[in-house]
Amino acid sequence: MKQDKTYIPKINEIEHKYFIVDAQDKILGRVATRVATILRGKHKPIFTPHLDTGDRVIIINAGKVRVTGNKTKQKTYTRYSGYPSGLRTVTFEEMIKKAPAKAMRLAVDRMLPKGKLGNTLRTRLKVYAGDSHPHTAQKPVPLDI
Repeated sequence: MKQDKTYIPKINEIEHKYFIVDAQDKILGRVATRVATILRGKHKPIFTPHLDTGDRVIIINAGKVRVTGNKTKQKTYTRYSGYPSGLRTVTFEEMIKKAPAKAMRLAVDRMLPKGKLGNTLRTRLKVYAGDSHPHTAQKPVPLDI
């Protein structure tokens, strides 16, 4: 009985394309899941869990993203400095006012794997609050969400 071998792509065979996503008036979680899938490379037939088979993604208008329901006031972002009384909590509404791109970056980052591969994938994501970006030379392909 013959057993077929699993195909594993070579690192120099993997092609990384650039995609651009306009997040204006889109729902935060839906954009984040689609972007995380593309960064991982799950949309390609050569997907391998332990390799970086994904593409690069540029997100514009991240400050104009929206959330459903009453999440603008109820959704919170928490960070801890490690010191007593160092716990800081910020709502989604405050986060969009202070750092508009950070809410989108956190949503995508938390959907990526932790560790060395996840750190590599995080560097492939570029998030901009406005509609201008310095990546026109890479000729990004628009991604419809």
